[in-house]
Amino acid sequence: MGQNFTPSQVAAIILSWLDLELISCTTIQGLWAGYGHICAISARPTADCEATRWQRFSRTQGDGQGSAIHLVLKIVCPPTKSGDEGHLRKMFSYEVEQYFYDEVAPHLAGDIAVAQCFASTRRMKKQAAEHGIDHLIATLMNDLRLDFPLSGEKRAVLSSNQVYAALTWLAKFHRSSWAYMPQGLSEFLLPPLEEALRRQEDPNSGGKSLWLNGGYTYLATRRQEYRLLAQDKSSEWSGAFCTSADGKPSLAEQVADFLTPRGRPFETYIHGDVKSENLFSTESGDDVAFFDFQYAGIGLGVCDLAKLFTCSIPMNMLTHHKLVPAELEMDDRERRLLNHYWLILSDGRHGRKIPVYEWDDFVRHWETALVDWCRFQASWGFWGNTEWLEARVRAFYAPPTWGVVPSPNT
Repeated sequence: MGQNFTPSQVAAIILSWLDLELISCTTIQGLWAGYGHICAISARPTADCEATRWQRFSRTQGDGQGSAIHLVLKIVCPPTKSGDEGHLRKMFSYEVEQYFYDEVAPHLAGDIAVAQCFASTRRMKKQAAEHGIDHLIATLMNDLRLDFPLSGEKRAVLSSNQVYAALTWLAKFHRSSWAYMPQGLSEFLLPPLEEALRRQEDPNSGGKSLWLNGGYTYLATRRQEYRLLAQDKSSEWSGAFCTSADGKPSLAEQVADFLTPRGRPFETYIHGDVKSENLFSTESGDDVAFFDFQYAGIGLGVCDLAKLFTCSIPMNMLTHHKLVPAELEMDDRERRLLNHYWLILSDGRHGRKIPVYEWDDFVRHWETALVDWCRFQASWGFWGNTEWLEARVRAFYAPPTWGVVPSPNT
């Protein structure tokens, strides 16, 4: 770890800011490409600590040593300072995640399960500098596994209960953000290379918000893959998505333009990387909690759903077909899932200002999100419910049934 700090040393320093002392620090996993660690922390109050504050995060230890406070510490310390787009995307994403836990999560509705941040090097810059760890992006949170003991697995499908719980969580999260999203968009992070240039021109402009465009697959940051898809004449999606005609942008470009945030009423904060491995659930699967908010930002909630449906929902919950046909209209099973989400999203009984979001508009936006997600997978590599995704897009993307992307101001 940078400047010879071990995860245990970083944990002990941050815990001291809260009048806690370290019992143990165990690495749960390393971050992608060696960018840091996620650690399980056991701690106990010092004599100066208000112990009652930590009771709900305490559990009796199996070693007879009494109870311990269970927390999670995420430490980011990159192995490189490269200026390439991939490195910039990672580093900005960790800033975004820390901002989310510091500034956004506390404003979410109380029935949305999300980790609580107790300390961070962003929030406590002075203490971090005094202890020499201000070069790290470190965030201390409660351990969600105390209440949500089941961990989602990589590229695994969810149970039926977990699917509906995930849709409920997402609908509440998207709905909740309508109450506090800022009107201006200037503070939000631009695509990585543009954001880096802005910070060169104004060093004080960074770290103040989420991504302007939530997620990491949108076209503005995937131009190289898009060019490769356009050149790949063996792919059916090369012509469908990448062909320009009569001076008009390609379908992929029209879709990307529509999905670009511009302050429309139906835009929300989105998670940006919705999949099974980014959630915990209860034993029954009736409740879930999402984590990993590195790509949180503005977008359409259906963009979160497009990835969830393709990557983590059992195929038999999307269609009754055992063998998916080449073209597939919306099945009653798919409609049932979308309706569950849409009804919760549109529920205005909680005293919050909910914009009118008609079902027909919602479905059109859903189809647009599927096209965008299919474009990314076609250029990157397909996985998950590939047959379903491609069949659904084939069923509606071509004229005259769909053809023209909704107006960006619709």
